[in-house]
Amino acid sequence: MSRPPTFAPPSCARARTLRTSRGDFAVLDARPAEARGGAGTALLLPGFTGSKEDFIAMLDPLTGAGFRVVSVDGRGQFESDGPSDGHAYSQDELALDVLAQVEAVAADGPVHLLGHSLGGQIARAAVLKAVAGQAPLPFRTLTLMASGPAQISPAQQEKVRLLTEALSVLGMDEVWEAMRAFETPEETDIDGRDLRRRWLRHNPAQLITTGRQLTVEPDRVDELAAVPGLPVHVVSGERDDTWPVPLLDDMAKRLGARRTVVAGADHSPNTDRPRETSEAVAGFWAGH
Repeated sequence: MSRPPTFAPPSCARARTLRTSRGDFAVLDARPAEARGGAGTALLLPGFTGSKEDFIAMLDPLTGAGFRVVSVDGRGQFESDGPSDGHAYSQDELALDVLAQVEAVAADGPVHLLGHSLGGQIARAAVLKAVAGQAPLPFRTLTLMASGPAQISPAQQEKVRLLTEALSVLGMDEVWEAMRAFETPEETDIDGRDLRRRWLRHNPAQLITTGRQLTVEPDRVDELAAVPGLPVHVVSGERDDTWPVPLLDDMAKRLGARRTVVAGADHSPNTDRPRETSEAVAGFWAGH
C-alpha cells in the first residue's frame, strides 16, 4: 500500500470532480503558475489499493516544471464512486474510463499518461484500445511506473489471493484491522486515520476484480512496442518485490523505452523519492 506523506493537496492543486462521458471522477487538478505554464498536461493513474493522493508529493515539482497534472481516483477507488458489480472493473471498462478522462482534460492536445503499478497496466490497455479504435492517439507519451509486463510475482499473487478471499467474507473494516495486525509499522508522517479512511471508501468489488487482474495479466509488451510514434518511459525504484527490477529492465529494452531507476526507492518511487522521480518524469515529458 502506497503511503503518501499527506492527504492535503499543495497550494498548486485543488480537489474537484472531473466530469466525463463515462461518469464523474475525483481528481487533484494541479496547475502551474501562469508564467510557467504551457508545457502540457499529464494524467496520473494510481495503483492497487491506492488513490490520487499517491502522487501528491510530485505535484509541486511537476507544476514547477510547467505541467498541468491531473491525478485521478479510478472508479471504485477512494472518492470516485463505483457499482458493486465486478464486471464494471474489468480492464476493458477501466481503459475506457481512462480514454474518457483524457478527453476531458485534453483541451491543449495529447496528454502525457502515467500509471503506477496496476495503473500502468490499465494505462497500457487504454493505449492499445485507442489504437484498436483507429482514432488519432490521444497520448503524447506513456510512463509505466513500477508496472511490469505481465502478472505480479508469485509472492504478491499469494498476498492478493488472501486479500480477495478475505474481502469476499469480511467487511472492509474487519479486513483493515486484519491487515494492520500483520503489518510492520513504517516510518511515515501521515495520520493512519487517513489511510484507514481511504481503505474504507474503496469498493470491495473493485479490489477483488483488479486484484485478480494483477494475478492473470498476460504479457502485452510486443503489442505496445508495435504502437507507432508513442515514446515510452519505464520508471522503477532500485528494489521491487512486485515485479523484479531485471524484469522491468528487460521490458524497457523490448519497448525501446527510456529507463529510469530511482535510487533509494522501492515499489513506489512516487512516494519514496518524489522529487527525484518528478525530475525524471518531467525531463522525459519535456523532450516530447
